[in-house]
This record gives sequence, structure tokens and C-alpha cells, in this order.
Amino acid sequence: MSRTRTSRFDLLATLAVMGTLVCWSAGPIFIKYLAGYIDSWTQNFLRYAVAFVFWLPLCILSLRRQIVDKGIWKVALIPAGANVVMQCFWALSFYYIDPAFENLLIKSSLIWIALFSIIFFADERPLVTSPQFWTGVVISTVGVCGVLFSKQDFAEKRTAAGILITLIAAFMWAVYTVAVKVAFKNYDSRSSFAVVTVYTTAALGVLGLLVGNFQQSLEMTPWQWACVVISGVVSIALSHVFFYTAIKRIGATIPSMALLASPFLVLLGSYLIFGEVLTVQQIVFGLVLLGGSSLAIWAQGQLKKN
Repeated sequence: MSRTRTSRFDLLATLAVMGTLVCWSAGPIFIKYLAGYIDSWTQNFLRYAVAFVFWLPLCILSLRRQIVDKGIWKVALIPAGANVVMQCFWALSFYYIDPAFENLLIKSSLIWIALFSIIFFADERPLVTSPQFWTGVVISTVGVCGVLFSKQDFAEKRTAAGILITLIAAFMWAVYTVAVKVAFKNYDSRSSFAVVTVYTTAALGVLGLLVGNFQQSLEMTPWQWACVVISGVVSIALSHVFFYTAIKRIGATIPSMALLASPFLVLLGSYLIFGEVLTVQQIVFGLVLLGGSSLAIWAQGQLKKN
């Protein structure tokens, strides 16, 4: 009976995957737009605070169910810390480079995630002997290098700084992903996300007070505030729920591969709003990067099936 269920088309999982793709593709556009009005530290806190308030009732309910196990607050420190660092670098990158280019580079996180998985998870270590996996890693690396060096202003200080910030964000996204898998393997995902959200919002609030300039937000128009609210709900609150739903129903492989299409949705939005255009070489190497990542993810999925 379970085989029949898994073999049928799962409409809810499909909608969840598409929802994740659209929500996460919208995030870079909103961040780039708001970069013209508030600094990254203030923007980070405001967007995460909106997401926290949006899910506050569910957070309270989820935490009440886990209240007897106070250990979740301790084990969440490392994933939350990695998430805070990742969020800081990720948002800051859009103040230096354009969304589509940044979104291509951030996909290099898949290489780090795969390598970290081999190190920390015994069930992933057979990937060491998988020619498809290593072929995918090599192709992805070539794609990353091609995307970087085909950018005309690659050597300029501002672009170089944006590239470095993005690559650090990609690395920290991999650290966060692996930390979540290790720390929360025995906890409910909603409770885990609730605790990480509490820690992340608090930390970003402190950083915003120390480094940011909240006074800038007082000068924003109603439309700019609406963008903060919409991006917080769509790109943070809803995107995580959609992603968790998809993973629970059909596993992580298909959602991860679907999200590889996000740079092209971001490019469409960035072209229409900011006039960003990628060169032919960047598009070609971007496809190489995403193709290599797809191969690596596929190899990982085959390993789990076997």
C-alpha cells in the first residue's frame, strides 16, 4: 500500500516545491530593492522579525509540546549561530553585486554541503566511490570558476568584495544545513525552526542596534515597509514551511534539484526591475554549474535509494 502511495503523483509536494522556488527567488529581488533605503543589518532584523511574528502562534504551540525537553535550546545554538552569520553575509552581498549573479554563486554551497555530508554522515560516505558524484563536483567547480572569471568587472574592488562575501555566505549555508541535520535529528522540525528563529531574530536585532542604522527605516515610505513585510513573510516564513513540507513528502533530492532553477527566476525579476543582464559566457558557465550540481544531487539520491 505504501508503494502505491509513493508511486502516485503528489500534488501537495509539487505545489510545495514550486512554492519554495518562487518564494526563495523573490528574496534577492526584495533585498536588492531595499538596499537603496536601509543598511543590510537593519534589513536583516526587520525581515526576520516579520517572519518571527508571522509564525509566533505556531512557535508557541510547537515549543509547548517540546517544553519538557529543554535540550533543544542548547543544541540549537550552533545551527542558529551559523544561520546568523550566513544571513549577515547573504544580505550584505546584494549591496555589492546584482541578484542573478549572486544567486548563481550561492549555488556553490551545494559543493560544500556534499563534502560536509561525506565527512559527518556515515550513510553518505559511499559517495566517495561514486564517479557520478565526483564528476558533478568537478563540473560544478568549473562552472563556479567560469561564472566568476567571465564577469567583466571581476577585478574591481566592489565586485571582488561582493564575490568574496557571497562565497562566504555559500560556505556558511552549507555549515548551517549540516548543523541542522546533526543537531535536530531527534527533534520535531517545527520546534527546531521555532527555536532557530528566536535565536536568529534576537541576534540580528542586537547586530542591528550595534552596527545598523534603524533611523533609516523611519524614513521609508509605506510601499518600502510593505516590501519588508512581504519579503519577510514570503521569502523567510513561507519558504521554509514549503521546503520542509516537500522534503517530508518526497525527500530532499527533488526539491534541491528544483531549486537549481532559482537563478533564472531571479535573473528574470532582476532584468525587469534593475536591468541586470548576464553575458552569454556567464549563462553558459551558470548552466555548467547547475548541471554539475544536479548530477551530484542525483548521485546522492541514487545512493539513498540503494
